[in-house]
Order: sequence, then structure tokens, then C-alpha cells
Amino acid sequence: MKDRDILLRMEGISKSFPGVKALSDFSMDVYKGEVLSLMGGNGAGKSTLMKILSGAYRKDSGTIVFDGVTTEIGNPRVAEDLGISIIYQELNLLPSLTVAENIYIGRHPKTKTGNVAWRKMNRMAQEHLDALGIDLKAEDPVGTLSIARQQMVEIVKAVSRDSKLVIMDEPTSSLTDKEIKVLFQIIRTLKKKGVSIIFITHRLDEIFEISDRVTIMRDGQFVDTKDIKDITKAELITKMIGREMSKQFPERDVEIGEELLRVEDLSDGVKVSDISFTLHKGEVLGFAGLVGSGRTETMHTIFGSRKRKKGRVYLHGKQIDTSTPKKSIRNGIGLLTENRKTEGLVLPISVRENVVMVALDKVLSGGNIDRRKETKYSNDYVDALNIKTPSIEQKVMYLSGGNQQKVVLSKWLMSDSEVIIMDEPTRGIDVGAKKEIYDIINDMASQGKGIIVVSSESEEVMGICDRIIVMCEGRITGELKKEEFSQERIAALSVNETGTNRGITL
Repeated sequence: MKDRDILLRMEGISKSFPGVKALSDFSMDVYKGEVLSLMGGNGAGKSTLMKILSGAYRKDSGTIVFDGVTTEIGNPRVAEDLGISIIYQELNLLPSLTVAENIYIGRHPKTKTGNVAWRKMNRMAQEHLDALGIDLKAEDPVGTLSIARQQMVEIVKAVSRDSKLVIMDEPTSSLTDKEIKVLFQIIRTLKKKGVSIIFITHRLDEIFEISDRVTIMRDGQFVDTKDIKDITKAELITKMIGREMSKQFPERDVEIGEELLRVEDLSDGVKVSDISFTLHKGEVLGFAGLVGSGRTETMHTIFGSRKRKKGRVYLHGKQIDTSTPKKSIRNGIGLLTENRKTEGLVLPISVRENVVMVALDKVLSGGNIDRRKETKYSNDYVDALNIKTPSIEQKVMYLSGGNQQKVVLSKWLMSDSEVIIMDEPTRGIDVGAKKEIYDIINDMASQGKGIIVVSSESEEVMGICDRIIVMCEGRITGELKKEEFSQERIAALSVNETGTNRGITL
């Protein structure tokens, strides 16, 4: 490629936070009209790099050349003016406004009298939607749209600014396979228009489907850049984690014991109907199905964080009260939620405080928290789960996604939970950290705990589970034993073998 084909050049970029060197002399190029995937493990520095590029952070040193001009991106407005847009995993939309209002928020076209030119704004928004082949109306309220459709609104917002570079951070994490295909078609359309894409994901198959090149980083430093046709999945993993990974999933040789948990006729009257199943000691039970099939709602109804219309929960053969999370925790049931940042952790406080928060009775002495006990327990779990943190006093918000997930796990281990429900336990986590989470799940099962794993990745539930229950439209449609596992069977049961699942569609 010639220099005139380079849209972005970042050279010698460094950035430090208290106790952490996030980026060290990092360099990369992005060509015009290409999809460059940025790969690296949790904590590799991807988010920090993109926040520097989008103006959210200031770099400590280094040079940024955009479209041939050396520039300082001091704030997000400068990035927008240059033609750089970022679509974060947590979407930045106002649900009470329409599609058009969200696309042109802060820059509404005006009439001569200074009022908002509503017709012109709706027409302009609709033209952008139609040009990208997105089946949406400019007047649709954003709050009524699925996550996938909201993501399309974010893309149109970026395109409407005449963006030259669009950064997509984990754009497929909440999408179905059908929705991902639509997203990829939009990305290809943007490429044809000469727009460059930086694509960040932990799903390796997506990298090979949509990328032109891949840049790999590790520990805040540049590792390599390859044309996607010149690298294999195994080579990519090795470069990401710095070592070869022989097996992704641990061997399951745990002896399955007696019944531990039994759920009967569970319904919430809305999303969940007539759910009944058992879980045994030492068992890892998977729940599969399409997004919107009711898996997450089922788990929250069991745990008491979602109101139950009917149903009973038994532990060791005795009926227990799980009508509230507090009662479930007291009865030995823990829930690792799908969104660790908003539901599983308190981000502004320390690792120590997060670890002990649901088992404070263990660190109380005379009605007060015993700091020595708190410190000992926290350090024990940091060591046992190999949580990478400068100290237990580090705020959880500064840890990588994989290490944040381990903090959530340690919280439930400390609470002595006998049943641990894990909803999408490896979402947004790199392959190396996934392997560590799988090993922890295996170890918990070997201690006689019962583990429920909800996952949208059929390869994952087949790799770590002893049995899989499949859901469709709020009901259980099938159960598979280990010898019956196959992606085809899971897929068939996910649509109830008739393709009638209504899930989330575009």
C-alpha cells in the first residue's frame, strides 16, 4: 500500500494510569476502505487505544496522522470533526427520541426562523437508512427497537457525519446469527463507499469472515499485523496470548452426584412458561437457545430478581424460598449476571470490597468489618483465581473484562453458594481468559457445586457442559445428553424444529 492509501497512522502511542502502563510505544496503520480487526486479550490496551483515537483520553506521547495531517485529538468533538466515529458496546442512544432525532442529536437542521426542520431531518435520516439497506423508519421511537436495530441507528449516526473511520467495539456481542449477517452486509456497504472500519471482537470466526487485515496487541504493545489470508486461527491465538493453547475446554471427568436443585413449573406470566428441570452435584448444566428465548429471564425468575407467577424451587429435596435475591443467596444460590458492569460489580470501589460484598457476615467482628479478615479473604481469592490486579485496593473499573469476571466469581465462591448460575460467563472475554474461566467452572464442579451455564455459543456449552437444555419462546424444547451434543440438534431445538421462534429479528 502507498502512503496516500493510509487514512490513519498512529506511532509511538503511550498511555499510563496510576499503577498501570496501558500502552507502550504502540504503532499501527489503517488503510482507506478496509476492515482492520484489532485483536488482543483483555487488558491488552484496545479500549485505551480507541478512547485516545476518539478523544475520550489524551495520549501521554506519540503521533497521530489522520488523512495526511498530524493532529491532536483533545476531545470527542475534534474526533467527530475529523471524521472519526466510535460505536461502543454500550449504545449511546436516547430511547425516548425517534431514530431521526438520535441520528441528528445536537446538530438538528434548522429552519430560517431557528426552529428544528423536522421534515428535512426525517427525510435526511430516511435517505441514510435506505442507502444502507436498513429497514427502519426515521419516525420510529428508538426505545421500541431491538438491540440490533439500535446498533444500526448508531451506524447511521456515524455515516450521517460523513465519517471516514468508524470504530466498532464488540458490535456483535448481543446479536443473533441473522443480525450479524445484516451487520456484516452494512460493513461491506460502508467499505464500498470508502469508509474504513476498526473492528474489535473476541469472536475469532468473525475476524476471518469480515476482516482485510488484523493487528494484534498484547500488554499494551504492538505484536504483529497480518493480511487475514496469511494467518490461521491457531497462529492468531498464539500471538494474542503469547503462548500456544493446546486445548480450549478442560476434560470433564467429574463424578455426577445426587440431585442438588430441582425447579418445577416455573412461570413469570410474561417470558417464561412451565420450566422444570433438575441439577445434580458436580454437574455443569447448559442452557442454550436464541437471543430472546427466555433463558436469562428463567435464571432471574429462579433467583428472585424477576417476579414469579408460579413455580417451586427445591434444594436437597426441600422446598426453599427464592422469591428475592437475598433469600436465594441465604439458601446457597448465586447468579453471575449477563452484564457484569451494571449488575455484577460496583465499578468505582475496590477489588476487596467487591469480593466480600455478599458475604459480609464472614468479615464482621463485633458488628464492624474486620479489615484483616477482609484483606485475607480478598487476597486468597485473588491468588486462587489468578486475578491480575496491582492490589486488592485497585478499583474494579480499571481491571480487564476477564479479571472483572473473576472478581464476580470470587464473590459467589465466598458466599458458599452451592448452586452458581452463570449467564454468558465469557461474553467480551478473550480466548486466554475464557480458558481460565472454563477451568474455574470445572474446579467448582469437582467440589460438588452445581453449575448452570447460559450461553449463546453452542460450541461453548458443548465444550464445558454435561447436559444441555434448549429453550425457545420461553419454554424448554429439548434436553441433550453428552453423547447427543451437536450444533445441528441445538439449532433445531432453538427454533422448536419448525422455525417458529420469534426471537429478536430485523
